[in-house]
Amino acid sequence: MFNKKVIVWDWNGTLLDDVGYCVDCINVLLKKRGLATVDTATYKEIFTFPVIEYYKSVGFDLKEEGFEKPAMEFISLYYQNFSQTKLFPCVKEVLEHFKKQGFKHMVLSAMEHKSLVKTLKNKGILSYFDEVTGVGDHYGSSKEETGKQLMKNMKVSSDEVVIIGDTLHDKQVADTLGVDLILVSTGHNSKQRLLSAHPVVIDQLKEVTSLLTTA
Repeated sequence: MFNKKVIVWDWNGTLLDDVGYCVDCINVLLKKRGLATVDTATYKEIFTFPVIEYYKSVGFDLKEEGFEKPAMEFISLYYQNFSQTKLFPCVKEVLEHFKKQGFKHMVLSAMEHKSLVKTLKNKGILSYFDEVTGVGDHYGSSKEETGKQLMKNMKVSSDEVVIIGDTLHDKQVADTLGVDLILVSTGHNSKQRLLSAHPVVIDQLKEVTSLLTTA
């Protein structure tokens, strides 16, 4: 059981169920280039940050076309049909549960900041969050620097904070910020990968309600 005051939520793959959608989008780009497509299981084994490394692993020739071109193609396609994505079924219930207990909710995401705010609003949960922090571009860069700024803005000690995320990068961020971490296995990395780096991995987001209490 964790005694905390602040929950820092990841967005994609933690609250937003977009793994299958991301696989569909990247496969459009791969087919366009005559490259082999990926299935969801493979994706969850190779997706990583910085995202440029993931693009290399699925076969993009970044020496030939650079990273920005396929990255922006992906972003354009992603937002074009964003309405296809949904929150995980229990998200509003979980957010409401912790809100009633007096937790502060924050979002820390590798999504570009303005797009992050827009998508949270689009899914009807923006009002739950005390602070929302995205990155400065669309290229899936690290959340570590923006996380440091978020910690300064929150004005709370690290032992009062827990990050809830779905990737090994969330582990890196938690370690950098010196805060506790809960990982959920329904997102962008497989359960096996998560467990290889961190012992606290849950199978469904709703399980987090039994792991956290207010400090």
